[in-house]
Amino acid sequence: MTAKADLILYGRPGCHLCEQAADLLDGKGVDWREVNIDEDRELEQEYGLIIPVVYSERAKKKLFYPFGAEQLGRFLKEIGQ
Repeated sequence: MTAKADLILYGRPGCHLCEQAADLLDGKGVDWREVNIDEDRELEQEYGLIIPVVYSERAKKKLFYPFGAEQLGRFLKEIGQ
C-alpha cells in the first residue's frame, strides 16, 4: 500500500470484506491505498453499505464487491495495471 497509488480501496476499519479485498490487492502485487469512507461524509453517503470498492483514479473505473482474485485480475488488466 502506498500513499500516491492510482488504485484506491474504499472501505472502513473493522470490515472483514475490506480486509479480504486488501489481501487480494496485495496478492496481485499492485500499489494501492486505502480510504476510510467514515472520514468523509460524501464518500460515506456514496459507498455506505457497498464497500469494499476498488477505484482507479487514472482509468476512472470501479470494481464493486463481491469479487475474487480472478475478477480483480481482469479489472487490473482492463485498467492497464
